[in-house]
Amino acid sequence: MNEKRLQVQEYSDSDLIAGCLKGKELHQEVLYKRYFSFAISICIRYTKDRNEAMEIVNDSYMKVLENLGEYDSSKSFKAWYSRILVNTSIDNYRKNLKHTNNLSIENIIETGEHEPDIDIELSVNDILKIFSHLPENYKVTFSLFEIEGYSHEEIGKLLGVTTSTSRSNLARAKKMVRAIYMKEFNSSAKRHEAV
Repeated sequence: MNEKRLQVQEYSDSDLIAGCLKGKELHQEVLYKRYFSFAISICIRYTKDRNEAMEIVNDSYMKVLENLGEYDSSKSFKAWYSRILVNTSIDNYRKNLKHTNNLSIENIIETGEHEPDIDIELSVNDILKIFSHLPENYKVTFSLFEIEGYSHEEIGKLLGVTTSTSRSNLARAKKMVRAIYMKEFNSSAKRHEAV
């Protein structure tokens, strides 16, 4: 078993891809596991919970296996896979759009500050907690613009909204993130300082 494990770790991405193209299950499993954390970290930004993110990861990986013959090996596999993950996440978002709740910007409490002082370290779970409070349309726009680097024009085309709606959603998302941070974390940091 250890010998098999050592051999698996020695596989390069190109070895694994070649094995996947030949239908070798071990290669498919190793490639999936190698990129699982990367894949889930992308999908969780576009979903309401981890179960939905897992579905998108699995759907995306099936697309990878189905389209692996089209992959250009002169380019980064990770970047190619990332594009599939984002596109599958956006397809899922559009499919579920009618089921999402949109929170009005009026429901956000104004903090009076433009940028909060970050006086505590946030864990990944803290960041995901803040992010989970955003309505789906804000979360998706924020992720596409701030994390993936899409332009507002590209986001508009992907989501079927105007460029100005994309800009507005991003501004509102940032305002909500600030408000949630101030409410959830800045006040708890001040309580810790007082102790």
